[in-house]
Formats: sequence, structure tokens, C-alpha cells
Amino acid sequence: MYIKDSLYGTFELEPVLADLINSDAVQRLKDVHQNGASYLVNPKWKNTRFDHSVGVMCLIRLLGGSLEEQIAGLLHDVSHTAFSHVVDDALKQKEENYHELIKDKIVLQSDIPVILKNHQFDLEPILDESKWGILEQPAPHLCADRIDYTLRDLYEYGEITRAEVEQFIESMTLFDGRIHLKDDYAAEWFVEVYYREVLDFFLHPLNIYSNHMMAELLKASLDLNILTEDDFMLTDEKLLEKLKDSTNSDIKRMLDGLTTNVQLEYADVDYDISVKKKMRLIDPDVIVSDTSIPISERSEKVRAMKETARKRSMEGTRIKVTT
Repeated sequence: MYIKDSLYGTFELEPVLADLINSDAVQRLKDVHQNGASYLVNPKWKNTRFDHSVGVMCLIRLLGGSLEEQIAGLLHDVSHTAFSHVVDDALKQKEENYHELIKDKIVLQSDIPVILKNHQFDLEPILDESKWGILEQPAPHLCADRIDYTLRDLYEYGEITRAEVEQFIESMTLFDGRIHLKDDYAAEWFVEVYYREVLDFFLHPLNIYSNHMMAELLKASLDLNILTEDDFMLTDEKLLEKLKDSTNSDIKRMLDGLTTNVQLEYADVDYDISVKKKMRLIDPDVIVSDTSIPISERSEKVRAMKETARKRSMEGTRIKVTT
């Protein structure tokens, strides 16, 4: 089986990866959108957890990661609920980790264990993401997960070019089992685009509005017994269909608000929605004379961007609905 990724190219895959990609559990991610309910108000924002999961797998492969780590990368988001992190807001999970809390349970109930067993792979170590230094690292370090969702969103939505992506991919290398960059320029570039992702895109008024509205919908639907937590493991569209089947007037009113015609603006006062999201900071490690050094120790530009990001995160985002 060959797979073509929009960022990393074409790869011939081992049978275990092919079988996992074709599994029900991974195929479900084709209808779980990466940025929650935002596609309902901007159809261009259509990246999915499937796109991202395959991309993480390909990036790990490109960097020379083991087959086991590629499997871990492919499966790292397999327990994401419908509308992704919106469910964290609905369930008041401030760490945005609901999918991680239920991962073992969801995987064990899926077709994944049988596939891995058929190919002589042990499930338990693959699910232990602390083993995989390319896939996951604590912030503010680089890892395949953070790199892929940043590049994928900004490339697919026209914020960065193919040439920029390719240049950045060339700048990556492994050092002590972790992703490092070869030069300061690449590190400064990624810091800039990462904050464009987590501040300008994640906190875009349409993202804030759509995901807030969907979180309120899910909370209300739980309270009214229209949904159960088990329903969160449906796809986006199947969950949406269940909401649309409701005859409750409040549910219908909130659904009607998720439209491409909504008009929004930032507002310091007289706002309708105020949101404070999880703080996301980045500080890539660069290799200097065979030594690992955080770029913030070498770049005033990065230190300034970090302080701006910290301030914006702490202040939160407020928007007003103008129509």
C-alpha cells in the first residue's frame, strides 16, 4: 500500500500500517475535524484527525523513527471524540485531555488489538507515548504532533507556502532522540508560524464562536439526556444528525447559530463570548557545536514572541456577535 501525504510525500507502507489505516477505528477519524466545529462556519477549515494522524506517522518515518513509533503516531489521536477538543470544553476538562483519559478503553474496544496481534506487535508499549521521543515531548519542545498540526493547518489554509514547508523539513534532525533544528533561522520561523497557529488561528473569532456554541450545545444535550458521553465517540456528522433530530427548541436555536453567515468581531467590552484557552508556548532546540540549546537563549525575537504569546493567552479572547 502506498500513501501520499500533502506535506511529506509518498510512502510505501508495511502491511501492519496499511491494515491499521484501513481499520474502522482509524477510518472514523476521516469525519472528526481537527479544529472542532469550525468547519460549520468556514467550510475551508476541513482538516481532519485522519489527515493529522497519517501526517504524524509519515513525519516520524521521514525522521527515521522505528516502525513501532510510526504505529504509535498513527494511533495517537484514535480516541478523539467528535468535534475534537470541543468535548473538553463541554466536560470542563481544562487540560484538554479527555481523549487521552479514555484512550486505553477506546483502543481495547476497537479492531486495533487484533490487527497488532496478527502482525506480532505488542499493544501496551505502543500506547505508552512516553516511550516515543519523536512523537511526543512536553512543551515547549518540538515533537511530530505539534509540528504536523501547525504545518498542516497553515499550509492547507494558505498561510505558508510549499517551499517554506520543504525548507523547514530539511532543517529538522534528531539529536539525543528528539527533534532539533539545524539553524536559528528555521527555529525563529517555526516559532512565528506556531504562534500564528495557536493564537491567530485557534483564537480566530470564527473558531472561538463555533467551538463555544458547539460546547454549549453538547452540555445542554447531556443535561437534557439527548446525548450520552458514549455518543461522543460518533463522528462529527453522526453526532450532528442526532442533535438535529431533537425537537427541543433551545437545541434547534443553538444549531441555527452555527452558520456561515455569522458576523463577529473582537471586543474588549460589550462582548458576547469570553474564552481563555490552554497556554501553548514553543521553544525549539537547535544544535550549536554539537550541543542542544533552546532558541530563546540565542534569539531576542523569539523571547519577544514568547512574551506576547504568554500575555495574549493570559488575557483570553473576547468576541461580539454582530449579526
